[in-house]
Amino acid sequence: MESFNIEHKFVVLSPDKEAHTVVNSPQVYEDLDRDYADFKGHELIAIHEFKEDWPSWEVHPNGDEIVVLLSGAATFILRIDNTNREMKLSTEGETVIVPKGVWHTAKIDSVAKMLFITPGEGTQNEYDEQKIE
Repeated sequence: MESFNIEHKFVVLSPDKEAHTVVNSPQVYEDLDRDYADFKGHELIAIHEFKEDWPSWEVHPNGDEIVVLLSGAATFILRIDNTNREMKLSTEGETVIVPKGVWHTAKIDSVAKMLFITPGEGTQNEYDEQKIE
């Protein structure tokens, strides 16, 4: 056992709830898909810091995503029934649960650090908002 910084090593939680650490690298998501069978049944626990708005929308078809604001401020935009719903996170500890199958993105109001618990299997990204249903 060892302690580690979750910004540098993410945690992968397997379907049987065993925790593994993976180094946060530029190709971490490709490595996760390869090493964890396209992330089937796994969850990723990670911290990310954002200085700019997200460049894309994403959706997690196999479970809810939990996002906890650690510092800064961000506005999550969730596409529900073809309508954008904004959820502002501006106080440390504020949390949003993004429901399974809901497209979402984030606008960064001030440099924001957030903790994510993400069901990674089947995650999709879209850079063209017009293609999101």
